[in-house]
Amino acid sequence: MGTFRNSDGLGLAYHGEADDPVICLPGGPMQASSYLAGLPLDDVIRLDLRGTGESEEAGYYRVDRQVHDVEALRRHLGLERMRLLGHSAGATLAILYAVRFPQRVEELVLVAPSPRVVGIDVTDDDRREVALRRGGEPWYAEAIGGFEEIWAGRVTPEAFARISPFFHGRWDDAARALDDHPRNQKAAMEFYADGAFDPARVREKLQEFDVPTLLVAGEHDVSLPPGRAREYAGLFPRATLVVQPGAGHFPWVDDPVAFAATVQRIP
Repeated sequence: MGTFRNSDGLGLAYHGEADDPVICLPGGPMQASSYLAGLPLDDVIRLDLRGTGESEEAGYYRVDRQVHDVEALRRHLGLERMRLLGHSAGATLAILYAVRFPQRVEELVLVAPSPRVVGIDVTDDDRREVALRRGGEPWYAEAIGGFEEIWAGRVTPEAFARISPFFHGRWDDAARALDDHPRNQKAAMEFYADGAFDPARVREKLQEFDVPTLLVAGEHDVSLPPGRAREYAGLFPRATLVVQPGAGHFPWVDDPVAFAATVQRIP
């Protein structure tokens, strides 16, 4: 583990060491980066966002105010440019950093990115279309009942717990273990607070984003169904979209070999 301080003097931690790293930003939002420890990639450095993992607590957690934490890490590592990977809500931070410091990004990798930052609306019908394809799974009856509760407007923690299998290509011990990594709930509530970004403005800036971008989506991901992933990728001038077969919201867990081949261009 390494540590550094941002421009405000806040102590932040990162994990890994490499000369030419992939800088990985965790989702959740505001989940400890330990859940990314199993990424099947070479030369990974993962950042513990403020108030998570080994990083110090902060007075504010809005995502746009964390952009300079990423820049402070780049400076600390002495990188002129970097490959930047963001998963889920972490992709929001990655995109906001990329449009603020495009000259510092060699490649942008978005893994099952949250669509909120670019104003793409994933509808109940989008999710239903993906969910109904899983009817042959042994857990389906219980899980689809949770979705029916949510679609009927009865949004409860219990209903969300029931739909957990829909976020994974395989509902096994590896998938369940992802829930064991802590999340800063207070920080998560502030991450997307009002004023964090203007999706229309982000989309406008992306039109001029002349950096190779890879968007990896899962075939079964109800958070970003493949159709919406195609719409998302279309916002980037130099984007490549890969929909990983049989994968959900955590494609490196569902098929690490396929994921590594995609992200590292392994033939």
